[in-house]
Amino acid sequence: MHHASIRTADIHQAIAFYEILGFTLEERFTAGITLACWMTGLGGRIELLQVPEPHPPADPFHDEHYTGYYHLSFDLTDQVESLPAWLADLQARYQGASPPQPLTVLLPPQQQMIGPHVYEVAFIADRDGLPLEFLRMMRHG
Repeated sequence: MHHASIRTADIHQAIAFYEILGFTLEERFTAGITLACWMTGLGGRIELLQVPEPHPPADPFHDEHYTGYYHLSFDLTDQVESLPAWLADLQARYQGASPPQPLTVLLPPQQQMIGPHVYEVAFIADRDGLPLEFLRMMRHG
């Protein structure tokens, strides 16, 4: 996959959010009247697009009848030793930002069986409410 594209109500706030998450701004550009940028981080690439006159976003995480795009998922297995510790550090970075940034935890870290593997799984919401999933495969033995 080349990238995931995310529409946002405020590209400047979205850039600040994803920078704290560990993404790096690559390039800013426009597409007609739309402000846009490329960002890389956590093993992937995203495109942020500022939507003129945005409507409130759908709630794919809590609306059980929602269909369509659900979430972005990032595998942190090779990057962190503990998903709960990583999330606590992430919350501290958002609270310590200038100005402090909101961080909504949709699902605190918990273990889940996904296929034949056990993972630590957590979800947060980005600035526009988009669910972001973080996974860490549990090592056995």
